[in-house]
Amino acid sequence: MRSHLLNDTTAEQYRRSVTEGVERVAAKLATTRRPFTGVTVDALAPVIERIDLDRPLHDTTAALDELEDVYLRDAVYFHHPRYLAHLNCPVVIPAVLGEAVLSAVNSSLDTWDQSAGGTLIERKLIDWTTARIGLGAAADGVFTSGGTQSNLQALLLAREEAKTRDLSKLCVLTSEVSHFSVQKSAKLLGLGPDAVVSVPVDHDQRMQTVALARELARCAEDGRVPMAVVATAGSTDFGSIDPLPGIAELCAQYGVWMHVDAAYGCGLLASLKHRDRIDGIEHADSVTVDYHKSFFQPVSSSAVLVRDAATLRHATYHAEYLNPRRMVTERIPNQVDKSLQTTRRFDALKLWMTLRVMGADGIGRLFDEVCDLARDGWRLLAADPRFDVVVEPSLSTLVFRYVPAAITDPASVDRANLYARKALFASGDAVVAGTKVAGRHYLKFTLLNPETTTADITAVLDLIAGHAEQYLGESLDRVAS
Repeated sequence: MRSHLLNDTTAEQYRRSVTEGVERVAAKLATTRRPFTGVTVDALAPVIERIDLDRPLHDTTAALDELEDVYLRDAVYFHHPRYLAHLNCPVVIPAVLGEAVLSAVNSSLDTWDQSAGGTLIERKLIDWTTARIGLGAAADGVFTSGGTQSNLQALLLAREEAKTRDLSKLCVLTSEVSHFSVQKSAKLLGLGPDAVVSVPVDHDQRMQTVALARELARCAEDGRVPMAVVATAGSTDFGSIDPLPGIAELCAQYGVWMHVDAAYGCGLLASLKHRDRIDGIEHADSVTVDYHKSFFQPVSSSAVLVRDAATLRHATYHAEYLNPRRMVTERIPNQVDKSLQTTRRFDALKLWMTLRVMGADGIGRLFDEVCDLARDGWRLLAADPRFDVVVEPSLSTLVFRYVPAAITDPASVDRANLYARKALFASGDAVVAGTKVAGRHYLKFTLLNPETTTADITAVLDLIAGHAEQYLGESLDRVAS
């Protein structure tokens, strides 16, 4: 079994095995004509269930053949231009190369003696990102597993910096369309069940600063202590960006920690055309970025950034076997001193390779393309009487629903849109997401693929309308009979 260990004696076997795997994936990418096959859970589950994991195949080719049946054939392929559903981006080749390198070397980024240059590369990328944001010379941060962890760590720091140790008095203010991880983080941090105050949004799904001011004043009147205001720069459902300058003014006025969840909108940091849409982010005390959403990186690649590096001490614990206190005086840089995680992948390498090959402008151009595509898609929807579109996009998300001319019952329209989404997914022709707006079912395009065209959008809209019309026609037939 030692023949499977990656070392100096198996380097050639490693090359052959990985090459065979890469060739399989490359062939799949080259021949995939739909984002999904439409396979069902009931069809695929028994195939996987029949595999006996205690009886290995002892052959890489056989294992790859099996993988074709249980995964590769039926995977949802985000690179396809008609994958329009969630915040999943196609990935750039330099980042995939970085993924291959980091997996093989297998550095752990918790301590210097496990990563060496990896530590410095990650720190360089943190400095690069904080400079793009404008957080100042004292800024710092650390890579995380994703936006949920980044938001959790930011709110942990905010809790520790709050003006009271009485958790029952603490509250967090955020918009009603912010990410659910804000509520989850509050619970994990021991805050009360009503700690998260939901602030109303305007017609464009942006936090109302007037409402925020009212809620901050009410907290003070009630003897509650605002721990943080979480502003969103790219909401999951709408891509909406809260008015960051106005929120920053209120946070300064009330002395409240300002966190900006820019997991989605961080792509604007590299934008050549739309950077001004996140003006005000430089006033934040902490920022979440997800490179694996709008920097075209493979999952996972995220970071939490802070204005004041000293606040990261709230995540610092010392263990004699790992990062004893003496290392601080010896100026040995251990990233575990800043992180909620201990063992941690060298995910920063993917972004490093991307910047060194493509450059930030290359990333920015790709993100600008999808933002511009969303604007074109919005014009199509606004001009199409079959659809109701919610808001003009700030980033690359479109929320809409099919509205038939002859049916006015909202519940029937809800069911038609749900049916259309399910039928489209089952066909494999395209993948779209769904959400609720004012209690009603809507569909959602998240446009993160520069290869997607307005022709793709038009074709998918026609498919959606066709499925919805089929459902409504069948429903009327059932009622008539």
